[in-house]
Amino acid sequence: MRNGSVQHRPFFKVLIANRGEIALRVMRSARRLGLGVVAVYSDADRDALHVQQADQAVRIGEALPAQSYLNIPAIVAAAKASGADAVHPGYGFLAENEDFAAACRDAGLVFIGPSPQAIAAMGNKAGAKEIMKKAGVPVVPGYQGADQGDEVMLAEARKVGFPVMIKAVAGGGGRGMRLVTDAASFPDALRSARSEAKAAFGDPTVILERAIRNPRHIEIQVFGDSHGNAIHLGERDCSVQRRHQKLIEEAPSPAVTPELRAKMGDVAVAAVKALRYEGAGTLEFLLDESGAFYFMEMNTRLQVEHPVTEAITGLDLVELQLRVARGEPLPVTQQDIRFSGHAIEVRLCSEDAAQDFMPQSGRMARWQVPGGVRVEHALRSGTEIPPFYDSMIAKVISHGATREEARGRLICALEQLTALGVTTNQAFLMSCLRHPGFAAGQATTAFIGAHRDELLAPRADSAFDAALAALLLYITNTRAPAWRSGRSLAATFPLPVKVEIAGKVHELEVTRQRDGGYTVSADGRQDSFEIDQLDAETVRFRHGGVMETAQFVRDGDRLHLQHRGLPLSAIDLTLAPPKAAAANGGDGKVRAAMNGRIVAVLVKPGDRVSAGQPVMTLEAMKMEHVHKAGIDGVVSAIDVAEGEQVTTGRIVAEIGAN
Repeated sequence: MRNGSVQHRPFFKVLIANRGEIALRVMRSARRLGLGVVAVYSDADRDALHVQQADQAVRIGEALPAQSYLNIPAIVAAAKASGADAVHPGYGFLAENEDFAAACRDAGLVFIGPSPQAIAAMGNKAGAKEIMKKAGVPVVPGYQGADQGDEVMLAEARKVGFPVMIKAVAGGGGRGMRLVTDAASFPDALRSARSEAKAAFGDPTVILERAIRNPRHIEIQVFGDSHGNAIHLGERDCSVQRRHQKLIEEAPSPAVTPELRAKMGDVAVAAVKALRYEGAGTLEFLLDESGAFYFMEMNTRLQVEHPVTEAITGLDLVELQLRVARGEPLPVTQQDIRFSGHAIEVRLCSEDAAQDFMPQSGRMARWQVPGGVRVEHALRSGTEIPPFYDSMIAKVISHGATREEARGRLICALEQLTALGVTTNQAFLMSCLRHPGFAAGQATTAFIGAHRDELLAPRADSAFDAALAALLLYITNTRAPAWRSGRSLAATFPLPVKVEIAGKVHELEVTRQRDGGYTVSADGRQDSFEIDQLDAETVRFRHGGVMETAQFVRDGDRLHLQHRGLPLSAIDLTLAPPKAAAANGGDGKVRAAMNGRIVAVLVKPGDRVSAGQPVMTLEAMKMEHVHKAGIDGVVSAIDVAEGEQVTTGRIVAEIGAN
């Protein structure tokens, strides 16, 4: 632990040691206070929006986080080179790293956050639990010892009792976290959690906790200053999660009464005062069905979901951070805090929910945000989504007088948001918000697992989707007759179009009629379309007596389409050769499912494997993804090495059939 207190002195230029939407968010508040702003960037972010909108920007290394956004000497040097006199860490990366806070202090820079000592005490999950236990706060039973040996960890897991949670001691965000149901699967889960924690936070140390079934995830936002003041800003309910990462957050919680809020808030404020904590922090609790709550951890930084608290309190939490870091007292007391209405936030992620939330990278061909809600992002049409960082690309926040009003506004906003070119969880988020369980305020951390099939249900009219996609592929084909408004001189013969959507292939025929309309036929069904307007990205058409609009982007043989708020991607297979067994690994070749880095090779040449057996682990967007054998056989070749960066589709292992 590095001792030391928070430094307080005036500062005039802030370096933001982060990227993307949080970098832009911090810039807004800093500029409102008259401060200059400096961005840092990796090679992958050279042309990123946060770089272009900063007053200055400094390169800090190559694409991998360890070489850039986790590179403490490079960030401190960037601050010195740019003339910055303060550093804001954002969230993630080095935001909860006491060595980084100490390095800033030692370099004469104001670290906009708590002291290195407070980060070490509370940012470390094991230490935080001990502090809370001594303070009489209930904690989840577990093991947080220094002995991290494999045999010791397994023995302690048995003592705690399965199921257990493995958690990275140095960070959060679901990384380095695994739910383990039995002793047999514990060793592999431990290795994977350590590897992920090391990559994300630079520290492989983990703790164990007994898994509490179906709890609510409730957190309390706190602030402290250098004058001994401390306040809480109420709770946030972050129960809707996948891969132990939050997807939907709201304030206030539907499950927290005023009495429970006061009790949890008092516990949180007492902890802040006991630590002489300065800056923003969040205490996270599990709330069970009986109303009992258990301390999990404290995040010694700004949270991703801070906008919902801002919405119901009217406070700018980044501004409070900056003012406290300058040595000012908090401008509000606990008695001044008033809560107004309800706010809900969703995290838009570049991931495929239908493929176990697999991260996606690539080019965001079209990006357009809705009005009437708050959208935090660092995107524009043409932005490249790199594979090296978190999959969250935007946050959409709604506020209403009631929870139902906020929910309705958020659904409407997601319907209007356009994100084409990279697969996102946009449709999945809408399914969550519309689900009766969420609408009733009953969602726990088991929500997605319990309702997964409903939330991932196929689109209501896949035949119509295929017809519309086929029509757009036809009329945007450079070899097709050009679309013109009005009557056609002559009808065309039916032309075949073969299209794949969500893994299903549709064979259709498109015919242009004499009246200028189109008919799309398949399996005895006919859909008639009249096109009123067509440009490079929008089509306005009539179908079944209803005029509608769809957004689309064509990229070669791929069509990205959004209709009635739901996005889909289609592939034109009309001129494509038949697919081979290679598509699902049936040829014995294991292919990288995404761009990423090989972190574990689990087999070697000569090993006999079974279909479905893990052979390789790839890390993308700070999460690990296991790749499995497609057939029974013997490993004939390993084509990559641990630590190697690979692209989507690359062959990483080869298996010969028995």
